[in-house]
Amino acid sequence: MSERKVLTKYYPPDFDPSQIKRVKGPKTAGPKVQTVRLAAPFSMKCTTCGEYIYKGRKFNARKETPLDEKYLGIQIFRFYIRCTRCSGQITFKTDPKNQDYACESGAKRSTEPWRVGRDETDEERLDRLEREEEERNAMVELEAKTVDAKREMAVADALDEIRTRNARLERANQEGVEVGVALPVDDEAERQEREDAEAARRAFEFARQVDKMTEEVLDDGFDDAGASASSSTSALTPEPNGGATSKPDSATAAPAASASSKDMPPPAFKRVVKRKKDHSAALGIKKKPSLV
Repeated sequence: MSERKVLTKYYPPDFDPSQIKRVKGPKTAGPKVQTVRLAAPFSMKCTTCGEYIYKGRKFNARKETPLDEKYLGIQIFRFYIRCTRCSGQITFKTDPKNQDYACESGAKRSTEPWRVGRDETDEERLDRLEREEEERNAMVELEAKTVDAKREMAVADALDEIRTRNARLERANQEGVEVGVALPVDDEAERQEREDAEAARRAFEFARQVDKMTEEVLDDGFDDAGASASSSTSALTPEPNGGATSKPDSATAAPAASASSKDMPPPAFKRVVKRKKDHSAALGIKKKPSLV
């Protein structure tokens, strides 16, 4: 297996190191040229084959630095690339004045309306400003005419309404009948008030029914409690001979019943939760006994 990093090199038997001489030649004159990797700064069309080269496509380009081309001390660079279809040479350079690139040869830049333009003269600028001012004045006049037309229509409607009312009043005066202006009636408000009144009536009726039912239940509870207290008192009343009798004394039973009924609190109406039935046996489900 060969070494990844060569540490020794092969020298042939007839190798003569004295024949190797270092030659110092003059530096190459002219602009400095480098090989760089760049992307197309704009979309272009090759003039040789018509190939479309989109913006952002990468090329291995030659970068040239012309020493005599500068703009306000800023160096201008020129780039040479090859068309991807016909290998024709395309040249473009930097444009510091417009902060962009300028295509020189080999291709035509795609149309960009916001970049296309020329410097207009003073007369052209004055003409353009006059046209804009006239258009602006025309728009203002049109808006003013529209507002005036709306105002005239509103005034005409108001005058028609006044004439109609005056004619009605005059006719009523001639006939001797009093004419009143009918106020607009809000049907929705009246309907809402009727619904609210009906709902209140139902609520009060339901409350009266509940109070009546509660009073009946309380009266029934007091009657049952008084009867049970009187029976228990009569059963425990002793006779004069020392024995107990089953017939109560009317004189002593009445006060005792009234006292017990007064001391006894009113019955409480609590909600009784019914126990749910176990339907597991009917469905054939057998419960396992708990291990705890």
